[in-house]
Amino acid sequence: MSGQQRELTLRFLAQPTDVNYGGKVHGGMVMKWIDQAGYAAAVGWSGKYCVTVAVGGIRFVAPIRISDLVTVHTKLIHTGTSSMHFAVEVTARDPGLDEAATAARLCTHCVIVFVAVDPDHGTPVPVPAWTPDSDSDRRLAEYALKVMALSKDIEQVIQRLDPAPGENDTSG
Repeated sequence: MSGQQRELTLRFLAQPTDVNYGGKVHGGMVMKWIDQAGYAAAVGWSGKYCVTVAVGGIRFVAPIRISDLVTVHTKLIHTGTSSMHFAVEVTARDPGLDEAATAARLCTHCVIVFVAVDPDHGTPVPVPAWTPDSDSDRRLAEYALKVMALSKDIEQVIQRLDPAPGENDTSG
């Protein structure tokens, strides 16, 4: 059964255990929230167990402070045969201020990719297809593919710079 839920939003307060020595939320904690929201969104779209396979274009724009009201918003922007790409935006604001008067600030954004898998065999399974139906959706779908292509290019460069153990062994 597939819920076909394209968007998902999580909201919560940044807690004292989420922050580093400087009083700002750890980047790793933000990545955990992104992964959790992405997982919920992927299951909500596919109705199946899903695993994270990639995060691309992650950008930390502004810090999140302790006690900020954090919003993690996901939106499906591309599907493959078994994969789902989600645009993720993490925003934060002071919960004590009037929401209308104080806009949430963008803190982090990225594209996260999940694959639906058969939990017993670990093999990919098909997901419902999504087709962009507006210019905005088509731009988002193109962006998803560009981000992932760039991530693959970076991975290839790193592999060339850091060969497998033994490839450049000159100890002879």
